[in-house]
Amino acid sequence: MKKNIFKISIIIISLITISSCNDDLLMEKPPHLITSETLYTNYAGFDAGLNGLYAQVRREREESFGSHSMMGSMFMFGTDNATVNHQDIGYIMTAMLWKNNNNPFNEENENVFIWLYNVINAANTIINQAEKEDVDWSGGNQSEELNKARVIAEARAIRAWAYRHLSFGWGDVPLTLVESSGSTIKTDWERTSVDEVRNQIIEDLLSAEPYIEVEPSVRGRISKGAVQHYLAEMYLTIGQPDKALQWANAAINTPEYKLVTQRYGVRSSQPGVPYMDMFWEGNTNREEGNTEALWVFQFALKVTGGGECMIRRIHLSRFWNLSVNGVRPLVHTYERGGLGYSRFTFTKWALDNYEPQDDRFSHHAIRKFYILGDAETNAPYPADNLPPGYNYGDTIWCSWDPDITYETRARFDWPFSRKAEGVDPENMNERYMNTDQVYLRLADTYLLKAEAEYKLGRIEDAANTINIIRRRSNASEITADQVDIDFILDERSRELFLEEHRRWTLLRTGKFLERTMAYNNNGGQNLSPRDTLYPIPQSVIDANLTKEMPQNPGF
Repeated sequence: MKKNIFKISIIIISLITISSCNDDLLMEKPPHLITSETLYTNYAGFDAGLNGLYAQVRREREESFGSHSMMGSMFMFGTDNATVNHQDIGYIMTAMLWKNNNNPFNEENENVFIWLYNVINAANTIINQAEKEDVDWSGGNQSEELNKARVIAEARAIRAWAYRHLSFGWGDVPLTLVESSGSTIKTDWERTSVDEVRNQIIEDLLSAEPYIEVEPSVRGRISKGAVQHYLAEMYLTIGQPDKALQWANAAINTPEYKLVTQRYGVRSSQPGVPYMDMFWEGNTNREEGNTEALWVFQFALKVTGGGECMIRRIHLSRFWNLSVNGVRPLVHTYERGGLGYSRFTFTKWALDNYEPQDDRFSHHAIRKFYILGDAETNAPYPADNLPPGYNYGDTIWCSWDPDITYETRARFDWPFSRKAEGVDPENMNERYMNTDQVYLRLADTYLLKAEAEYKLGRIEDAANTINIIRRRSNASEITADQVDIDFILDERSRELFLEEHRRWTLLRTGKFLERTMAYNNNGGQNLSPRDTLYPIPQSVIDANLTKEMPQNPGF
């Protein structure tokens, strides 16, 4: 009994945690606990609070509490285009087995659910504290009035972002718009209908949009275009494609936002394609030339607070385990992208989904082979180990073949997206990827626009919008009679693999079960209708001591 009470207490404390302090503030004297009352007294304190809030948001791409998975895995993988490809741990096991592992006691489900409420509470704290009368809003380059408005706007946008995840993942969830603290612990939460939650998401985004700048106030923060994008998506979700089109166009018609159609940046003198230039280290941020970026998550190598991105580790192939004629030939080099464990990767359908000439399917975008290198070629890294019958300069091909049905599970020679390449050049065994990550970009907004046009019956317009995206990557142009919701989803997979929250997209369009069961052979066959939602964590239900909280159907 004591153990259960302790766990319930931990859940309640987690739900009210305020993550708003930074290292500099923690060094202030006298050393004491920083509370919302002491931090949120001036503009600098609120800005520090926003930094802490964004650090919480960035955890989507970080590890899920030692599970060897990623917090955002539950949003992105186990779908039609991304399948399990190795160990039976964390969300990997859920995405493979579903029936047995998608349950109220699943720790990863609990971790992610509580993390999102931590984000919400941190945002609520900023919003509520900003209304105090004695705050000094002076500082920066704007008026005190605009400083306050921007701080509240960013916090409301992030609150909407967190409820977006919760509404897609868990359906009806508790809706709270006030700061929680030790003196205001609730044990009688009620689940709010998903419709009401989404109305609040839209209200927050509409309130935030006028005060968030086209160029992010600080690198790594949300932009006006990202807010407009999420408005377009949410209006599609609630069945208002006319408003979705309005907001998609608002972002697309902003002069500062443009698709990348020409080579630029750090690798522009090397062979490549414009589509991939956005993802190389040194090219991802807007000030580095990425005109397509609407939101870029910031990570930094060997810097306190720099973050620890997991996406390379869970996606890149375990090519170092690949055996050819009894020899493991391939060593790690910077060019090969770093250490990978291939927890999630392309389904065979996702690879078959491209045309051969599509730049998004080229070797610049998807790793399909390796060239055996000698010591000089691989320098400063070791020479590859030559298998019998091979010479340096020979090609080791990945074994994917569009004419053969492969199960990708435990395969070390499966292609992977090069969007996730990136490693410390001095440490090929570095666990995490510490390069900035494109989180949201304008091409996604174009595809929301095409979906809105399709739903409005403007099929020719939808085809034209899709062709803008396809033209950039040398894919063949399409005609109106090819456009339907499945084609739009196919195009989203081609364009946004390893970027979009694919599970949410499929749920939003009513296609999750149909397409995952059809195209994902490493888990899709185990899905059932109840798996369109995750269960409310049992620990959260148990913490609601004075009012019964209902569970999602089937759990």
